[in-house]
Formats: sequence, structure tokens, C-alpha cells
Amino acid sequence: MKAAHGSNSSFPALAGQPAQSRFDDDDILAFTAIEGGGLAAALGASALLRGIDGDRAGHEDTHDADDNHASNIRRKGKRHFRAVFVSDVHLGTRSSRADLLHDFLKSITCEKLYLVGDIVDGWRLKKSWYWDTRHNDVIRRVLKMAKSGTDVIYIPGNHDEGLRGFVGHNLAGVSLQMEAVHEGLDGRKFWVIHGDEFDGVVKYARWLAHVGDHAYSLLLKLNTAFNRVRRSLGYPYWSLSAYLKHKVKNAVEYIGKFEEAVAHEAGRRGVQGVICGHIHHAERRMIGDIEYLNDGDWVESCTALVETDAGEWDIIRYADEVAAEEAARPPREGRKRRAARDKVAA
Repeated sequence: MKAAHGSNSSFPALAGQPAQSRFDDDDILAFTAIEGGGLAAALGASALLRGIDGDRAGHEDTHDADDNHASNIRRKGKRHFRAVFVSDVHLGTRSSRADLLHDFLKSITCEKLYLVGDIVDGWRLKKSWYWDTRHNDVIRRVLKMAKSGTDVIYIPGNHDEGLRGFVGHNLAGVSLQMEAVHEGLDGRKFWVIHGDEFDGVVKYARWLAHVGDHAYSLLLKLNTAFNRVRRSLGYPYWSLSAYLKHKVKNAVEYIGKFEEAVAHEAGRRGVQGVICGHIHHAERRMIGDIEYLNDGDWVESCTALVETDAGEWDIIRYADEVAAEEAARPPREGRKRRAARDKVAA
């Protein structure tokens, strides 16, 4: 196997392996240790390592009797889907809503789970390391789903591009691919990509993309502080950054041009639809004869794209679901008020 670009070493036991070889947990542990400061470790292999270590420590029992049997994926009380698509989680940043994504993944089962890029934010991790237990929990949950029979396909994006050097390999049950074609229940074929290939800023002016990333990170920090205040006042999560972004004319125009460019290429490839992420804007619409689907993100809107057992497509807005559930609950009485009420009743 060719080492990832930027790496000064390669793991002898893995060198020359066929493109579809499977790396087990021990391979990943050894490979990550030897690669040291290579891009693989910085951009995601270290994240997988932490998840695997957590599994071995017994944090979550992943060795169910029905592991690796797709027919037994369904769990009582959980929503089941043919396919689930998530992207732009940006693990490794403080803005990632890893807590909500973990809860969502625990609440569902699926035949296929597509990780459509920017799951780990390598750009940010290379500048400053941040990784907490909630980020570990997401990795553990994905690994558990893979071990339980779900087909997990990871399509790296521009923020986790270091993993593109391992396309064609299988890491602990997670298949790394540059792109994929998903066939819906109705027989239509959907081209699955991250989408950065169509971002002119990323493709032709990389330094400008990083400047934009800094500005966006500042906006997300403001969003985090804003929601901290909302929580202290008893209000649910609401994305200030998404609201401001969709109010800016240039952002709206960019989103439209991006969607049209992706749909045009999908039509040229002879598929009936395209599924992507990258622009942090969940959407489902027809562009000519092509169905355009974007699964959104897990730093602002917290959305996932799903195909149901009936072959229907839907965008799940999980933050909205959680907010609705919280709003429906009766308000919790304060301890002193409850004690006073009980005393009067006595």
C-alpha cells in the first residue's frame, strides 16, 4: 500500500496489499503508531484508534451474538432505514454537535450508512488538538454499527482529505471510497460524493478557502456562545450561523450555483440523482431531470438524509425533533417549590 502523502514511513505488513484488503483493529493500531505524525494519524486514523481503544476497554459491548448479520440489524423501538447519509460532522472542533449525532445514530438502524465527508476536521486538528469523549462516542457508535451488519461507506471530504490516501481499503469494517453509487429501492441510481470538487474556491484558490474556514469558525464560536445563553434560559438549540448564512445574498447565490453544477455532472454521468454534503445546507429538489439531495451538516442544522424501507426520501432535522420533544415535556419543578407543595399537601 502506498503511504499517505506527507508520511515518512509505511507499515511493512500492509505494503503491497490489494486495493480491497481489510485492515483489522491490530493493523490500525500498529499502522497509526508507526505513521506517527503522518496525515493519516492527523486526519482520522487517530480518531478510529480512539474508538477502537474505547471498544476494547469495554465502554460499549460491540460483540453481540448477531454481529455481522444484516438480517438482524433491526432493533425493537428504533427507526429503521434502507440508507442513512450524514456529512460535515467536523469532529475535532468545538462546534461539532457530536452529542446530537451520537444520540441520533443510537436511535436508528440502517442497512447502509454513508459518511459523506468532513467527518473529522483535519484542517482544525493540525492547527490545534481538540477531542472530547462525545467525539469518541460517535466513532464507537459507527464501529458498532459496522460490526452489527450495517454497510458503512466513508467518502472523505476536503477537511479529512488525508484519508483519501487509503481509498479502496477497509478500516475496522468501514469502507473508504472516493465516491459511490447508491441504488434506491425504485432502481434509480444516485451518485454519492462529498462535493468539494465543485467548490471553485477550494479547487483553485486553496489559501482563500482556509481564510474562509477561519471566518466560518469564528461564526460557529458565536453560535456556540449564543446557544449556551439560550440553554441557560431554557430555550432549545437554534442555529444563528445557519440563519445568518441564508440571509446573505452571496451565500444563497453560491448554494444555487453549486447545486446546479453538481446536478449537471450527475446528468452527464447517466445517473438519476446525486447525494452530497460540503455546503452545510440540507436540500431535496429536482434540477431538470436530476434529483439533487444534500444531507446537510452536524455543526449548524444537525440533519441527515434517509431512504425509508418504502424507498421514500426524507431529510431528518434532528435538532428540531429534539427541540419539539423538549417542548412537549411538562416543565420540571424546582426542588424547593416541590418540597413546599408537598408540605402544604401534607
